[in-house]
Amino acid sequence: MSKSSQTGPAAVDKRYLRRAFALAKLGSGLTLPNPRVGAVLVRSGRIIGEGYHQRAGSPHAEVNAVADARKRGHAIAGATLYVTLEPCSTQGRTPPCTGLILREKIARVVFAATDPNPAHAGAATQLLHAAGVNVSSGLIADEAMALNRDFNWWIVQRRPWVVAKIALSMDGRITTPPGDDRWLTSPEARTIAHELRWESDAILVGAETARQDNPRLTVRLPGRRGKVQPWRVIVTKSGRLPKELHLFSDRHRDRTLVFQNRPLREIITALGAWDVSHLLIEGGGKILTEAFRQNLVNEVAFFIAPAVMGTLPRALEKLPTPVRLHDVSYTPAGPDLFCRALVTSSKATRR
Repeated sequence: MSKSSQTGPAAVDKRYLRRAFALAKLGSGLTLPNPRVGAVLVRSGRIIGEGYHQRAGSPHAEVNAVADARKRGHAIAGATLYVTLEPCSTQGRTPPCTGLILREKIARVVFAATDPNPAHAGAATQLLHAAGVNVSSGLIADEAMALNRDFNWWIVQRRPWVVAKIALSMDGRITTPPGDDRWLTSPEARTIAHELRWESDAILVGAETARQDNPRLTVRLPGRRGKVQPWRVIVTKSGRLPKELHLFSDRHRDRTLVFQNRPLREIITALGAWDVSHLLIEGGGKILTEAFRQNLVNEVAFFIAPAVMGTLPRALEKLPTPVRLHDVSYTPAGPDLFCRALVTSSKATRR
């Protein structure tokens, strides 16, 4: 690659967009069912304002970047706005950002990904072009789609992005032997599991897991604030669930939902209609198997412990066809191995 191509306009745009990406990630787990978005205002090669979308219903990234520039004492007219997602062009819980761009006389807008909603895709580009604003898009678009793959999937499919989380031994077992009350995985792995909960706006388990493990399904990350407790969803056929379970008796009991004798696909669709865009399935094996059998899983999060249990049940029951994965990552978690990957058949990043 030549020196000129490394330092040309596209390289400059990418540098500021990557800063916007870093800002957008600060809203991870807090913005759903809205996308994670970051924005940077630049004038004469210098950042004059930054912002990101902090939570659903709060000001958008562009609004926060403009407010930051004003706080710093900078004039905004004539600046360039870098944003990870096409600015919104319709009234929602907050006014459209295209109106802000025009009112502030921002001269140029560079965004990475087009709005995934087919009803809105490209609308901001047309509106801003018509008003004389210079608009560029498409740089690092794949990263932009990956940043909001759960939102992109939900906005088009109206079903939540589904992550299947399993902790298992090296022989594929999910329980320790009778009388062994030790955790299967390490504290480091359990911290990552809470990060998965932080990313989600609902956590689903089967009735047997609720009865046997009596889980809390809460997000417990020291120092983290601002996260609304995800919905805690129990799937049951019989409806026989002890009332003393934590899910019914703790301070988050109003965040517990019970679905009795309903198909899993119907439950997941209903959650999507209630603005659940990111669903974490934590167990047990029967529920996870059913999710895989019905092609409802978009992503896997497996914790593999360095142990051989020899117990029953296995992590999953028999599947009709193999589940192929891509974009696989392996991360050490104390003595355990954390594997995260996308399910090939989901096509989740495509519109």
